[in-house]
Amino acid sequence: MTGPGPDTPLSKVVGDKTAKALAAHLDLHTVRDLLYHFPRRYDQRGEHTPIRSLVIGEEVTILGQIRSTNNRRMRERRGSILDVVVGDDQGGRIKLTFFNQAWRERDLKPGRWGLFAGKVTEFRGERQLAHPEFVLLGDGGPDSEEAALADEAVEDFAGALIPIYPGTKALPTWVIGQCMKIVLNTVTLVEDPMPSEVRAAQGLVDLPTALRDVHRPRSWEDLTLARRRLAWDEAFAVQLTLVQRRVRAQQSPATPRPPRTGGLLERFDAHLPFTLTEGQQEVGERLAEDLAGAHPMHRLLQGEVGAGKTMVALRAMLQVVDAGGQAVLLAPTEVLAQQHHRSMLKLLGSLGRAGELDGDPDGTRVALVTGSLPAAARRSALAEIADGRAGLVVGTHALLYDNLKVHDLGLVVVDEQHRFGVEQRDALRAKSGKPPHVLVMTATPIPRTVAMTVFGDLDVSTLAQLPGGRLPIASHVVPAAEKPAYLERAWRRLVEEVGKGHQGYIVCPRIGGDAADEDTASTEDEGKRPPIAVTEVAPLLAAGPLAGLRLGVLHGRLPSDEKDAVMRAFAAAEIDVLIATTVIEVGVDVPNATMMMILDADRFGVSQLHQLRGRVGRGSAPGLCLLVTEALDGTPSRERLDAVASTTDGFRLAEIDLEQRREGDVLGAAQSGRRSHLKQLSLLRDADMIADARAAAEKMLAGDPELTEHPQLAAAIAALVTDERAEYLDKG
Repeated sequence: MTGPGPDTPLSKVVGDKTAKALAAHLDLHTVRDLLYHFPRRYDQRGEHTPIRSLVIGEEVTILGQIRSTNNRRMRERRGSILDVVVGDDQGGRIKLTFFNQAWRERDLKPGRWGLFAGKVTEFRGERQLAHPEFVLLGDGGPDSEEAALADEAVEDFAGALIPIYPGTKALPTWVIGQCMKIVLNTVTLVEDPMPSEVRAAQGLVDLPTALRDVHRPRSWEDLTLARRRLAWDEAFAVQLTLVQRRVRAQQSPATPRPPRTGGLLERFDAHLPFTLTEGQQEVGERLAEDLAGAHPMHRLLQGEVGAGKTMVALRAMLQVVDAGGQAVLLAPTEVLAQQHHRSMLKLLGSLGRAGELDGDPDGTRVALVTGSLPAAARRSALAEIADGRAGLVVGTHALLYDNLKVHDLGLVVVDEQHRFGVEQRDALRAKSGKPPHVLVMTATPIPRTVAMTVFGDLDVSTLAQLPGGRLPIASHVVPAAEKPAYLERAWRRLVEEVGKGHQGYIVCPRIGGDAADEDTASTEDEGKRPPIAVTEVAPLLAAGPLAGLRLGVLHGRLPSDEKDAVMRAFAAAEIDVLIATTVIEVGVDVPNATMMMILDADRFGVSQLHQLRGRVGRGSAPGLCLLVTEALDGTPSRERLDAVASTTDGFRLAEIDLEQRREGDVLGAAQSGRRSHLKQLSLLRDADMIADARAAAEKMLAGDPELTEHPQLAAAIAALVTDERAEYLDKG
């Protein structure tokens, strides 16, 4: 009879009661699930130490008996303190202190023996362990049956390296560790899906050894080798998945859209009032090659704020129109979609007004489709798209699911919408027959490891060069709590800027009002006062430091026509200062706006701050961005703002952002909330490993694109990269 294996239900190994708890509280169902529930850290305990010999500052493990407990209220603030006195059989005594954990008194009953571990501290001349970790051995004394097992417990608990598992109140790390011990002693781990030549090339230990050593490490060296193997598995699984997607996409058919001599693109270029940067020309040539190919383009275009990505995209769209197709630009907000529409019409001039009295008969039309478009305008736009008169289409994602019929969809440009995935692509395929070419744009520079790991199925192009005439943006932190006079000076500076004929933005992290905000800052408020709101601060500014200026308000809850009217008025310099949420984060282009104040700047992420800052300094005058915060000097929030103020290099800021975010925020958790096995890989620490995994994946798939020669490896990838995870990774 075959023994338990990785797919064996835990109930067959650890018993029904414990298995039900593991399933209910940690979503662990099989032996494999438990084996991949890795320790979150490892403690190196001292040996079992007599209480009398404890030294202040040492990490220790003691075996002792609970002598007394006392739960008392704190005098100066809310809460309670549970004091537990523990003694050993050599006459030693020490106090254990637990803050706001009165419920522990139910278990920590006098007479019970246990193992207690922590750092020895001193309070009012008395040694103590604050919030020690512990495992109770039972109600008997040192000669009892439970105490007879103490040697084994001490060995487990007080050994060289003790794994500490992510657990819950119902399933503490001790219980998980006991279950892991049963599994490791019961289950035979003999198969390693990783090809031996890959293991040899990378110097990897085998999988059974790695799984044993990550849970029961005998030394730091063994643990390091185990973690390296498990991190490689994750990197290799992700890269194989992404390279497979790229290979399959390259094999799909697409309609070639080659350039046309004398077409719209040539005529557009001839009338441009400025010269394209070298970077724009180089990326444009690469896009032209991709579009002319017989397989769909899947490209990510990244570049600094203001680097001219939209111009590059528009030229690619015109090439598709020249080849008889249509191009759609998807924007994340209606404000941005409307601005793109106006900008295209302005740049194209008569070339974008075919069919009108002053239009070029050889031109095209630019249609706008958004969710709030009036019925008559919607019918007109949909008709122009359906019969092909509108070669260029701009809109939000609403147009994907609208009653939209395209004449010949050739290119989809996705602006600042990184999660353009399977569902949206299928919707486009249904409208176009063949997969269209896809260009994804982002103004958030992406570190190399993130590009390989999250956008690894896309070819990446970078625009690093800013158009000529752009001046640098000066950024400063305004510490409102420490130096309120600085904030007063900031308001005066904004008034002075308006007095020079310029305009400014004030950005708030919240809309305000009773309804839930739909455009807010990305960071949690960390228990502080509510974030500053647009609707609350606007009247205060109008009656206070900005009295006499023409103020406008813009946020996501305004009706679409009102948002459009506000942006038109601001662009026409009929509004001096625009008070807004992050709805202005991307794409808004008002060259006369030279100053921005971001209130509660610590409530925003690094990339958001960089994006927002890019809204100023887009003309011939220098830009100024003031990051207003109550975060104190030396706090992580303040350090983040200081980093943003210190550089306008988006790629450096992207690295800082990566350093400060959890890996899961970058890699992405499964959309459904299911457990992800991607736990050991670090985008910062393992950059070289990710590059090696990419190269190894490309080499393997070149000869075996569907992994038919490696069925065990294919199965292992399926376990590590779930369907939800794969869908998240599929960007287009």
